[in-house]
Amino acid sequence: MARMTMIQALNSAMDIMLGRDPEVVILGEDVGYFGGVFRVTEGLQRKYGEHRVIDAPIAEGGIVGAAIGMGVNGLRPVAEIQFADYIYPGFDQIVSELARLRYRTGGDFFAPVTIRTPCGGGIRGGQTHSQSPEGVFTHVCGIKVIMPSNPYDAKGLLISAIEDDDPVVFFEPKRIYNGPFDGDPDKPAVPWAQHPKGEVPEGYFTVPVGLAEVVREGDDLTVLCYGTMVHVCEAAAKLAEVDAEIIDIRTMVPLDVDTIRTSVEKTGRCIIAHEATRFSGFGAELSATVQEECFYSLQAPIERVTGWDTPYPHAFEWDYFPGQKRIAAAMVRVMEAE
Repeated sequence: MARMTMIQALNSAMDIMLGRDPEVVILGEDVGYFGGVFRVTEGLQRKYGEHRVIDAPIAEGGIVGAAIGMGVNGLRPVAEIQFADYIYPGFDQIVSELARLRYRTGGDFFAPVTIRTPCGGGIRGGQTHSQSPEGVFTHVCGIKVIMPSNPYDAKGLLISAIEDDDPVVFFEPKRIYNGPFDGDPDKPAVPWAQHPKGEVPEGYFTVPVGLAEVVREGDDLTVLCYGTMVHVCEAAAKLAEVDAEIIDIRTMVPLDVDTIRTSVEKTGRCIIAHEATRFSGFGAELSATVQEECFYSLQAPIERVTGWDTPYPHAFEWDYFPGQKRIAAAMVRVMEAE
């Protein structure tokens, strides 16, 4: 085991897979010589060469299209989109080609493409560097959607994604790339802010796709969250003094309905938290799932705590972000509801 940040864990995952499988290649803007804007691919081009870690032009549609062609011809490409906000020029390639390839060919062809992209706020990036578009991709049949919340899961899930024969969109919450931070009372505190690194095996291992994790057991209410919000919800539960059971969804598609059902049937109450906008966010699907699966166990209405239905702001980032105080208040409301 070694102590790693999420950046180090992701880099280790790609390093291991490049070494294990000669068909694995990495491509994207600045991923080679520069090592990526967040240094997630740092050192990989020097180690494996320009033919394995490929600097691509600023053309997201071209990056995804090239990755699809590589995948169809036997490679396992890992394409980086520099920010999730930039993924839309490649959206047609993902939806119309990548997601449908196995279906439209009757299983004769497939493209094992992993698309990595940093998402979310917390770096004062404003509306063009802070979006959380994961809900958009969960609507597309044929794509798996993942967002880890810690270094261990980041490495294990990325290795699983690269080895998966189906396409995966792998969101990386950049606010916790180097560990959550605190020090400002207006920012959402997180319990491991003083310990940004997590224990991660140095060698090969996987985390199964499609399994949620109960990160905090409790009897009062169930909290469904993922990415950065896992840590904010842990802090909120302490602030509200609520015995909350916190579930890290980890894999949005496929969704681990069994773990969600078991928890809500035990607690009878449910809060859903995510950083993306509220309307048609992934929390709406989670809410519908809980209502369909656990209606007769619910003792209070389901509540969502999310970003606002506006473009992501720059000057008022922490008013937009669903912080621990807003989540703690929701926990108290749900506990008091009848």
